[in-house]
Amino acid sequence: METRELTCIGCPMGCALTVELDGGAVTSVRGNTCPRGDAYARKEVTAPTRIVTTTVRVTGGTLAAVSCKTRTDIPKGKIFDIVRALKAVEIPAPVTIGQVILPDAAGTGVDVIATKSVQKRI
Repeated sequence: METRELTCIGCPMGCALTVELDGGAVTSVRGNTCPRGDAYARKEVTAPTRIVTTTVRVTGGTLAAVSCKTRTDIPKGKIFDIVRALKAVEIPAPVTIGQVILPDAAGTGVDVIATKSVQKRI
């Protein structure tokens, strides 16, 4: 039997969670005050995911870079692959919010999208 301690990020409460595992399977979650805590704990110890946020270079724009993020969460182990792929990306202005910057980032099936608009420099 293995025990892991987590702090829930499912809501602002930040509950201290205790997760018990047996052979990699979750047997119990304690400390959560809402169902989101239980779901978060089970996912975090069996298949953790994250949303990647960063910036990419913009050419010919009013800003030198645009903020971007993965459209949805991706497997935690793919974070550095996505960041490495984005280092090579340079996007021409104009950029619109929601525009796909990098499709199927690192083979995850998840696109990286712009989270801000950047106008073309006149």
